[in-house]
Amino acid sequence: MSHTTLLLIAAAGVATLLLLILRAKVQPFVALVVVSIAVALAAGVPAADLVKTIEEGMGSTLGHIATIIALGAMIGRIIELSGGAQSFAHSLMDRFGSKRTPLALTVAGFVLGIPVFFEVGLIILMPIAYGVARASRKPLLVYALPMGAAMLTVHAFLPPHPGAVAVTQAIGADQGLVLLMGIPVTAVVILLGYLVARRMTRREYPMDPTVYAEVYGEDEPPAAGGAPAASAPDGHGTAVLTKPAPALVEEEFAPPSFAMVLTLIVTPILLILAGTLGQNLLAEGSAFRAVLTVLGAPMVALLLDVALCAYFLGARRGWDRTRIANVMTSALPPVAMVILVAGAGGVFGKVLVASGIGDAIADVLDRTGLPALFLAFLMALALRAAQGSTTVALITTAGILTPLLQRADLSTGQLSLVALAMGAGGLSVSHINDAGFWMFTKLAGLDVATGLRTWTVLTTTMGLMGFGLTAALWPLV
Repeated sequence: MSHTTLLLIAAAGVATLLLLILRAKVQPFVALVVVSIAVALAAGVPAADLVKTIEEGMGSTLGHIATIIALGAMIGRIIELSGGAQSFAHSLMDRFGSKRTPLALTVAGFVLGIPVFFEVGLIILMPIAYGVARASRKPLLVYALPMGAAMLTVHAFLPPHPGAVAVTQAIGADQGLVLLMGIPVTAVVILLGYLVARRMTRREYPMDPTVYAEVYGEDEPPAAGGAPAASAPDGHGTAVLTKPAPALVEEEFAPPSFAMVLTLIVTPILLILAGTLGQNLLAEGSAFRAVLTVLGAPMVALLLDVALCAYFLGARRGWDRTRIANVMTSALPPVAMVILVAGAGGVFGKVLVASGIGDAIADVLDRTGLPALFLAFLMALALRAAQGSTTVALITTAGILTPLLQRADLSTGQLSLVALAMGAGGLSVSHINDAGFWMFTKLAGLDVATGLRTWTVLTTTMGLMGFGLTAALWPLV
């Protein structure tokens, strides 16, 4: 089959995937599997090999990422239900002082965003932003905008979040190097985003009256300059269907300390980084290198941290074994579909390779002369803008570009930067087809136009900054 025919099949497959998700509202897991089967058959994969191809794609992907995502979710759930997240955020605000509370909440979003998924983190921290805005009589967006953007940035860039884990596995990057380079890149992007958000929130924006009352009581809330904020021109705002749910904290026990929560968050990161450094710096055959390699395996590092969280945040504070088991179990249902979507993305990538479409795409992209780093960012951004989900955009981009990256013979460090560039694309252009856009705008009381002027512009700006940083690091690896 000619390259032109294969490329047309690939384009039709991606277009069908977008139509199924956006127009027909088909669940992304089902849409990915259906499109994968259709593309495989259209591209000439023998019917006898179809099931095997699907199983191999699903198995090779989930064999690596399912455990990591599940263990990461358990860590986040224990921190959430123990009151650790709220305690950590309040401790940061005490340390930063009232004038730097927006920065404190941004740092809280960054740190808590590592173990806690974006949606959960937003639900945990938004009531704190409400309380601070009420006490300070300042606009809610001053606190909520950089905080929410920080959590979304971590979600797009760093493991153990599903998109980042799936990309790292698919393209053959090293998870330790992704963290080693990704944490400082993410921190700089979040700091720059905070500065941009601080400038954006100098002006006043209309807020939904329901959120007015929730945050400030029945009085008119203040605007950026201290005067009452103007309501929307037509007198209506975006309806907030539900109030933010408070974190489910076990109130009969004192919340964990700041140092305890911080230690438990960074422990798996440090173990993974130690494993990576050990493999690169210590002599092969060294016993210490072998120990670090085992402890630094992402699954082992997260498993150890789950045990530490269960003991220090649970058992030592009075939880019995049944409660600890129930808390861990409660973390799994919300991520089950995420895991399946990641697996289905692996199926799509496997089909592209088995059918020869991947090689055809690689040939075309090779002829463009564009660097792999830029192609990774641009493709992830385009898919993110088209269908909304960061995870789906990253997984699909990785499946499409893997043959090209293999042909380019990039180093592990360069592949890790490519993974971060995809994350930058996945961060960008959060707009009306993104569930995160609606969640943030509803909780912050913004109408659609204001959400596009603030949240969408900020996430896109931060995505461009992230890509710029990865491009600056490219000559150094």
